[in-house]
Amino acid sequence: MIVKPKVRDFICTTAHPVGCKKNVENQIEYIKKLGKTKGPKKVLIIGASTGYGLASRIACTYGLDASTIGIMFERPSNGRRTATPGWYNTAAFEEIATKDGYYAKSINGDAFSTAVKEQAIALIKEDLGQVDMVIYSLAAPRRTDKDGTVYNSTLKTTAEDFTNKSLNLNTNEISEATITPATEEEIEATVKVMGGEDWYDWMEALSKAGVLAKDAITIAYSYIGPKLTYPVYFNGTIGKAKEHLYQTSLQINKDFTDIGLQAYISVNKALVTQASSAIPIVPLYFMILYKIMKEKNTHEGCIEQIGRLFHEKLASSTPTVDELGRIRLDDYEMDPSVQEAVMAAWDKVNTENVKEVADLDGYWEDFYHMFGFGFDEINYDEDVDIEVSIKSIVE
Repeated sequence: MIVKPKVRDFICTTAHPVGCKKNVENQIEYIKKLGKTKGPKKVLIIGASTGYGLASRIACTYGLDASTIGIMFERPSNGRRTATPGWYNTAAFEEIATKDGYYAKSINGDAFSTAVKEQAIALIKEDLGQVDMVIYSLAAPRRTDKDGTVYNSTLKTTAEDFTNKSLNLNTNEISEATITPATEEEIEATVKVMGGEDWYDWMEALSKAGVLAKDAITIAYSYIGPKLTYPVYFNGTIGKAKEHLYQTSLQINKDFTDIGLQAYISVNKALVTQASSAIPIVPLYFMILYKIMKEKNTHEGCIEQIGRLFHEKLASSTPTVDELGRIRLDDYEMDPSVQEAVMAAWDKVNTENVKEVADLDGYWEDFYHMFGFGFDEINYDEDVDIEVSIKSIVE
């Protein structure tokens, strides 16, 4: 099949298997160039198939020489439509890692479910014995609770309407957009999906099963952002969820002292995702941020961020944290000189100058790369096999 990108409502509905493999190969090569560093050797990654989770799996494997088990919830090809990019990413990663002599297996299923937790525990017991690191990088729009209740997350404000500049990604025109407040039910549902409850459930299940090594580390990924986006992020529904995630890290540290478990929140940089593309106002900030940080030579993607996490922030026996105990990978983004330049550009950006003030090309390059498109080395007019299997998958 000849596979081309099909974008609808800021979501790409196709993925290119060869392009996804190239994306994985590029990330592996980046970590190889960083060299080896000390760290955990048996790692469970919950949400391992795209973005920060995939980067974490690659960094642990090729930077730490670690064995990894990845939890994902992806869809294979049915012969008529392509698989999801996470499926192709995982297939490529496990093929390459296994060829290079590393242990890498995945479980495909709902990470919120008891069944998947039990599958992961059984696999750890059988193959690894215990894990010494658990990375929680789950990004899901909904959650089905143990009692069958379905919760859907929303990206809204929590106080009042938020109106600001926004870029129409179809026309490149700038106008004003308004994000409305969430109801109490929507706030609670977002915390259920994106907060720390499931992270805690995972740690509790792993601990009770005896598959957490003594003095293990667990890390969950978060985002804060600048004051410009506070109404929709820091003070919005997602901010409420991320505050719950942070409080959960403190609770984990308190409740698992008997095995020395250490829980950290890593606050990461703003990056293009499918979810962020659909939020008014936010993509324009990202595009301006990209341009400023590239000019200052401090721009990082997922793999650069996670490479720095393991090679710098976690390199010593005591991780580098802020006054609240959080690892700050957003330090380059939040540098005062960067934010001052971003706000100066924000004040003057309009439809006429947006291509000069913001990095539109860089934004779309990252967007298409997520789905395996836009790599110069690949001929997208060639037929490719869209049915790709994953030998080590557990379903």
